[in-house]
Amino acid sequence: MGAGVQGRASGRGRRRGRGRKPMSEINVTPFVDVMLVLLIIFMVAAPLLTVGVPIRLPETAAAALPTEQEEPLTVALTADGTIVVQNAEVPRDEFVTRLRAVAAERTSDRVYLRADGVVSYEDVMQVMGALNASGFNNIGLVTEQGGPRFDAAGP
Repeated sequence: MGAGVQGRASGRGRRRGRGRKPMSEINVTPFVDVMLVLLIIFMVAAPLLTVGVPIRLPETAAAALPTEQEEPLTVALTADGTIVVQNAEVPRDEFVTRLRAVAAERTSDRVYLRADGVVSYEDVMQVMGALNASGFNNIGLVTEQGGPRFDAAGP
């Protein structure tokens, strides 16, 4: 590794340093090895960076929504009825006020609602009504893929 000395076989009577010149090529193999290792590390670590509230989502046959450039606003409704906006727990009486403040700062009106499968339909609709009253009219319901299908095509 590093620069070496390149030259002809030394014969008798020649001076020691004559005929030898430093090698000027860069050895790229260690650089490529390090970059490949870093690429693998980031590919493995990237899915682990998604942090969220532990929720058992219901399964449906719906396809995933297209991604956006702005980080999506996520509202989660846990099994015990707690409302979480992004990663911060919000009391129900402050929910609409906080959402209006968030809506004033955002350019997109899209919000993703994650609700635990054991939460009642009424609770989910109350949260959706509060989202609508706060100015978020584009609500996406987050589910797990692989649920039951109602057409004859199957999975």
